[in-house]
Amino acid sequence: MRRSVRIGLICATLLLSAAALGQQFDAAFGVGTLTSPSASEASGEHLPQSLGGGTYLNFSGDIFFKHQLGIQGEAAWRASQNLYAGVQPFRPILFDFNAIYAPQRGSIGGEFTAGIGAESVRFYQPFFTCDFVSCTDYSSSNHFLGHFGAAFRWYPYGNFFIRPEAHLYLINNNFEFSSSRATRFGVSIGYSFKPGF
Repeated sequence: MRRSVRIGLICATLLLSAAALGQQFDAAFGVGTLTSPSASEASGEHLPQSLGGGTYLNFSGDIFFKHQLGIQGEAAWRASQNLYAGVQPFRPILFDFNAIYAPQRGSIGGEFTAGIGAESVRFYQPFFTCDFVSCTDYSSSNHFLGHFGAAFRWYPYGNFFIRPEAHLYLINNNFEFSSSRATRFGVSIGYSFKPGF
């Protein structure tokens, strides 16, 4: 929870900075699913548990500094818990920070992203662990990842856009799951804050 609040505050600060500089920034919320090789496809270095399946929610924001070039940040998480090995509840969360190129012509455009991030898998326990600041009922397994994304942007009304999208995650040392590769497909709805809005 604390990490989500920090990320939200960082995004809000960046967006307000962009507004002060007169640059375009976008915010979007979406839904999709994650696919990954099945448990039966696991190799010797990976356990027979698939990361894929389920509904994923995501939030993203970007700032354009020069023409169609900028930076983008995104978080995607599984909406409900899954069962690891049929026993332990878990929830994957994916964070990424990217360079973005988004050419646009009229009411349609493309969006291409590439960057780095992290996978945080929360394994839930039937008890709480407390420290000086808070109590949690999960332990996390974190892994570095590389991210590539492509999307189509359509502005049907004013500055509101609909964005079908695809994302490829290359997750380092993802030994808990059947593969180090995962793909997320989805659609987001967002708004572009443009200079002079």
